[in-house]
Amino acid sequence: MTKSLVRQVSHAAPLHEQIYGRIRALIEDGQLKPGEQVPSLRAYAMELGVARGTVEAAYERLVGEGYLVTRSSSGTFVMERPGSPQVRAAKATPRARRTPLELATDELSIETDGIYPVPLQMGLPALDKFPRKLWARLVALQARNASLLTKPPPAGYGPLREALAAYLQRSRGLDVRERHIYVLPAFTASLSLIVDALMLAGKYAWVEFPGYPPTAQTLKRRGVHARNVPVDDDGINVEYGVRHFSKAHLAVVTPSHQCPTGVALSLERRLKMLEWAEKRGAWIVEDDYDGEFRYRGHSVPALRSLDNSDRVFYCGTLSKVLSPGLRLSYLVVPPSQVPVFDIACRHTAHGGSPVLLQAVAAMFIAEGHFSRHVKRMRTLYAGRRAMLAQALAPYRENGFAVRLQDAGMHLLVDVRDDLDDEAMARRARQAGFGLHSLTAWRHGKPGRRGLMMGFTNLRSQAEADRLVADLMAVLLA
Repeated sequence: MTKSLVRQVSHAAPLHEQIYGRIRALIEDGQLKPGEQVPSLRAYAMELGVARGTVEAAYERLVGEGYLVTRSSSGTFVMERPGSPQVRAAKATPRARRTPLELATDELSIETDGIYPVPLQMGLPALDKFPRKLWARLVALQARNASLLTKPPPAGYGPLREALAAYLQRSRGLDVRERHIYVLPAFTASLSLIVDALMLAGKYAWVEFPGYPPTAQTLKRRGVHARNVPVDDDGINVEYGVRHFSKAHLAVVTPSHQCPTGVALSLERRLKMLEWAEKRGAWIVEDDYDGEFRYRGHSVPALRSLDNSDRVFYCGTLSKVLSPGLRLSYLVVPPSQVPVFDIACRHTAHGGSPVLLQAVAAMFIAEGHFSRHVKRMRTLYAGRRAMLAQALAPYRENGFAVRLQDAGMHLLVDVRDDLDDEAMARRARQAGFGLHSLTAWRHGKPGRRGLMMGFTNLRSQAEADRLVADLMAVLLA
């Protein structure tokens, strides 16, 4: 299809007019069919050897005239005309209107080709620094054990649970034993297990606002009523939660590095939250998704380390440190709840990670490789974080102000109030960048505007400068 789009581009007219005319002709001739996806701005511009802004000008005219339509992060498609089979099918089986939360969750569905990340994508470790040779050696060693090719134990591979317990005792100051730990493929699987085990369907839960969209989406799917509690410079506003949602039985928080604003939950609010949970008989889920990566000051202690009432569940991950393809996360359960979770994890389908991978991860942690890798990545990310901040600095006068956070794997760039961060992020994703908007994560409600950008896979200052220049050509077009 791209080849047909490229034909007949000459120098007789402005390039954007030629591109517009060619695509319009293909649509009117039926060669581009209703509902068919057209190339992304970035891909089409590369194919033609022109600037993305040129292609964008053509696409915007086609959208304005009703030939094309953009669909969130999915891409750009030929408009479905009245009477077309696609439209008739849609009328016969109407889709439910998507909520702002579902649209915000869609922002996280950016795909990679499995080898390279999308530029500036959030939530990915440095894939170029994965310890491939060491990992391959450990895989070869463990693959000799035929027993590791069986179905994983419901709670996870014992030696991995033991290695994780020792690591958490050293690195996060948690008083935890092997029996308290459950190995799961993702944070959302941990959250689902908690809801099932504690029978929280039909109950109310606090979620951070703005916050990680899949948290509220997962709770909703499990029958829990998520209620937004605002976040300020001290983290989630506990007093607001108590005042407005006093009947809640659960709170899901990111206290070490709030997602997405980057603030840490203050000690005063930590103590208030623990006091609320104890008095209310409620539960707290601590999502420590990137607690290993702090670049200024001392590490923030885990909320669970302050818990004397067995009310806090601690969620961690290996996937964001090593590779998302490992599908290795873990849940630390309060000792009093272990019997309940032993039963629940046998009856909750979560597609656990293969035993072989768990065994390799256990050896990787037990032999000290994991701690050394974390230390190396902390230094590397500090440098890559500075690269992105330096590349963005010249654009402050255009309304983009970098807000350097003390921790994490992404930057939050404040956007001037008269700029539409949601539309900008949408255009950036269509052009092939992995950006997210603060407004989308606030479900479109008014407030602070910003763009979230990952920096972990930048390899040089020159690459950061080039990517940011290309990005700004899209954002400021």
